[in-house]
Amino acid sequence: MAKTLIYTALLSEAQPVINFLKLKQDNSTQNLPQSNKLFKDENDKYLLIVSGVGKDNCIKSLEFVYKNYKISKAVNIGIAGCSDSSIKVGTLFCTNRLLPKINFAPVTTVDKPLDSDENLETLLVDMEAKYFCEFSKKYCKDIYCFKVVSDYLDIKIPKKAFVIEIIEKCKEEWKKYL
Repeated sequence: MAKTLIYTALLSEAQPVINFLKLKQDNSTQNLPQSNKLFKDENDKYLLIVSGVGKDNCIKSLEFVYKNYKISKAVNIGIAGCSDSSIKVGTLFCTNRLLPKINFAPVTTVDKPLDSDENLETLLVDMEAKYFCEFSKKYCKDIYCFKVVSDYLDIKIPKKAFVIEIIEKCKEEWKKYL
């Protein structure tokens, strides 16, 4: 049975989804990349992977998923920095498609956190979206990339409780796309 893949870089980004879908961690999986955590639901409809931050972690986790599972839909839910301080922290964006009642903005994916928007040509910045979309397109057509504004180009990763809170607060907007 084909599954919906939910991809996050941080466990704190995944926690609202894990709680909402009542996912359980799968510790039985062989060959799972070391920093990854895998979660499944009891109906075998959803597969959530937490990869760790950055390009290498993202690609390794997606290689594992697409090699071992049939995926019909791929959804990335995560945080992003924003270059416009007039946009409220906690605002949800879809970065790869226009959706009703959800903000749209492209995202720039970087290898190191930015502390300035000097060379940034997009509103949002993250460390995995580009790799998630490019890699997933090889295996799946139904792809969503959701980003929640967490900061204004602060190089520190926000506190776990804060990340959980801002993703939880926009659950009504993203849950219908899972």
